[in-house]
Amino acid sequence: MADYVFGVDIGGTTVKLGLFDVKGNVLDKWEIPTRTENGGADILPDIADSVRDKMREKSIGKEAVAGVGVGAPGPVDGNGIIHKAVNLGWGEMNLREELSRLLDGMRVEGGNDANVAALGEMWKGGGQGYRNLVAVTLGTGVGGGIIINGKILTGATGSGGEIGHIHVEDHESEACGCGNYGCLEEYASATGITRLANRRLRESDKDSVLRQGEVSAKTVFDAVKAGDALAVEIAERFGEYLGKGLAVIAGVVNPEIFVIGGGVSKAGEVLFEYIRPAFDRTVFHGCRDTKFALATLGNDAGIYGAAKMVLD
Repeated sequence: MADYVFGVDIGGTTVKLGLFDVKGNVLDKWEIPTRTENGGADILPDIADSVRDKMREKSIGKEAVAGVGVGAPGPVDGNGIIHKAVNLGWGEMNLREELSRLLDGMRVEGGNDANVAALGEMWKGGGQGYRNLVAVTLGTGVGGGIIINGKILTGATGSGGEIGHIHVEDHESEACGCGNYGCLEEYASATGITRLANRRLRESDKDSVLRQGEVSAKTVFDAVKAGDALAVEIAERFGEYLGKGLAVIAGVVNPEIFVIGGGVSKAGEVLFEYIRPAFDRTVFHGCRDTKFALATLGNDAGIYGAAKMVLD
C-alpha cells in the first residue's frame, strides 16, 4: 500500500516540488532551479534526481510511493504528451514516459500547469466541496483550468481551458501575446489592467491618485478601495470584459463555481463587485447561480493538483 505521492510544478525559473501523504497533507516542499539551457534537456533529470534525493532523505522506498504528478507550462494531452513548452525550450515529448523512465518505471502523470492548479484548488483550496469548477488565474496573462465531475478537461491536444484567449473585443489595435487581437488576456490580466488604466488616463482629464506614481493592477484596485472615481471607471471596464468572458465559459461548461487566483486576486473580493454585474447581465439564465470565490493555495496550487492527479 502506497503512503506517499510527489507533486511537481515546473515554472520558467524554478521547479516546485512537494511530498504528500495520500490524504493530501503536505509533508515537505522545496524548489530547484529550472535549467532551460540546451533546450531544457536537464529539467526532467534534475526532477528525477531531486525526487530520489528526497526519498533517500526520508527513507522512503519506491514501493511506498504512489507516483509523481507533474504540471508543465504547455498543452499536455490525455496521454501525457506535451505539445511544445516554449519557455522551457521543449518541443513535443511524452512527459509521462520520459520522467517514468528516469525514475526507474515509477508511475508518472502529467498535465498543463493551469489545469493542474485548478485541480489543486478543487481538492484543497477555494473550490473544496465542488466537482465542477473553473479556476481563473489573473497574472501576467489569464490562465484557466476546467474541472468537470472532478476531472481535468484537457481537450484533444491539451489546449482546453485556454480562457485568456477568448475573443472579447473587435476594435483592438495592439496584438495579444498569442498574435490575435482583442483577447480577454489583454484586459483582465495584470498587464491588461495596466493597459486599460493608461488608456483611460490619456482619455480623461479627471483628477486621480493614479497620476501620481507607477500604474499597476495593484495601484488601480488600491485606488478603487480609496474611492478614486477614475480608478472605479477602470475597474468597471475590467469587470465588463471579464464578466462577459466568464458568462461565455459558464454557458459552455456550466460550473458550480469560478475560483479566481493569480496576483490580481490579491485585491480580494472587491473584484467580484465589478465582475458580477456584467456576468449576471449576460449569462444564460440556467447558469446565473454560479458562485465566485478566491483561490486559497497561492503558488502551491500546482503541487497539490499534481499530487491529486496521481491519486485519481
